[in-house]
Amino acid sequence: MSHPQAFQLHPDDNLVVASGVLEADRTVRGCKVKPRSRIPGGHKMALSKIPVGCNVFKFGQVIGQASCSILPGDHVHEHNLTMAEYSSDYAFAEDASATELIPENQRSTFMGYRRDDGKVGTRNYVGILTSVNCSATVASLIAKEIEKRAILDDFPNVDGVVALTHGAGCAVSTRNEGFRMLQRTIWGHVRHPNFGSVLMVGLGCEANQIPLMVEHFGKPPEGSFHLETIQHHGGTRRTIDSCLDRLHNEILPHADKARREPVPIDEICLALQCGGSDGLSGITANPALGLAVDQLIKQGGSAILAETPEIYGAEHLLTRRSASTEVGEKLISLVRWWEDYVAKLDGHISNNPAPGNKLGGLTTILEKSLGAISKGGTTTLQSVLRYAEPAVGPGLHFMDSPGYDPMSITGEVASGANMICFTTGRGSVYGNKPCPSIKIASNSTMFQRMEEDMDLNAGTIADGIENHSEVADRILNRIVEVAGGSRTKSEIQGFGDHEFVPWSISAIT
Repeated sequence: MSHPQAFQLHPDDNLVVASGVLEADRTVRGCKVKPRSRIPGGHKMALSKIPVGCNVFKFGQVIGQASCSILPGDHVHEHNLTMAEYSSDYAFAEDASATELIPENQRSTFMGYRRDDGKVGTRNYVGILTSVNCSATVASLIAKEIEKRAILDDFPNVDGVVALTHGAGCAVSTRNEGFRMLQRTIWGHVRHPNFGSVLMVGLGCEANQIPLMVEHFGKPPEGSFHLETIQHHGGTRRTIDSCLDRLHNEILPHADKARREPVPIDEICLALQCGGSDGLSGITANPALGLAVDQLIKQGGSAILAETPEIYGAEHLLTRRSASTEVGEKLISLVRWWEDYVAKLDGHISNNPAPGNKLGGLTTILEKSLGAISKGGTTTLQSVLRYAEPAVGPGLHFMDSPGYDPMSITGEVASGANMICFTTGRGSVYGNKPCPSIKIASNSTMFQRMEEDMDLNAGTIADGIENHSEVADRILNRIVEVAGGSRTKSEIQGFGDHEFVPWSISAIT
């Protein structure tokens, strides 16, 4: 790795970001100012004097104000940077433009699973889903029996059987958004193309009735959906035996018939996520992923950006390129909802940066958000979705969700994402079933420390080895490879059985 340097990300910035540790009073490559103290990698150093109360700029945008006088060479962080109330010019749809698409005969392809409803999967799992927590243990026991008896040995084209359980489904009003959110999440997985078939297990008396979901959302294609209830069968053991019989004789044989075939890259819907971000995430991994997303969308594909609290303070950059004023206003309404929601719980949306984010150099939510939205690239924002609402059509979509990674990704998968790209600076071991998750490191130090969990290293940008376009090409190539069956690090390690975490806002009664 080369010696650390400092990056000025925009001509208007009055600070730089360190690619690695900057020692006090030593010359820094790419910078005329010397550090007045030791500055960790990913952290910020002032380029000029910033009087108390004056704006601090990064990415050419305000990330906060000086809480005391800041001198050139000072470490800029929590001790001298704060965030006041802000206002933005949303300029709805002013920068929206049509995406210049690559001709179809020049687009990439991958080996995917074409389903009976026309959707395309990147994996071929069998899911055991639950309508309510009361059936969670039974569902898990069924999956364990499948593994214990090595039943999958008879079905080589099935990637696995996974029980997706949750903690809700009853003692709630069936007429509010919280209940509808749960149903969208469950049904988005029932109809997900990465499942060759789904078995849904219920207790029988729960508020979240399976037949009513079928009636509301529509019956899935023949052979792809089966339901069982514990009360109907007369208890745990009888239900398990009945489900095992159906799995062995009906469900797994149906899923095992699936075969990969060449499909266009426009069948990829990519969930975008960042977790354990650091000060380099918004400089290396996120913008490189954004370039890859632009390339995917130019080939007719789609992507879902999420985590509403983590666009706070940067939402104006999305509203400017929203497809219409209506789309932009819908995004702002989500931000306002979150402000009210958090305030009712005696908090503030600006509390979002986690301790790990701050250790990695991120100070305010404005700074974190500006780096986070770069994952979405530069194309027009086509739609704004409720949590787990289906993403329809090509291009970039935004889905409302918390910033909690498993909860956010659960919604994105329910919305139709069949692939996940997850950037991280501090490190993450996240994995998902049924969707493969490609994890991208923002810095080489963490990549080397956690190489068994990381799929790609974008830290080469900070090291001066590669540029953003070169890393973006690697990311897109890896997306195509994984979509066609190449396994990610989290798949090799067996992650994904415990990451189904639906967002719940319902009052439990």
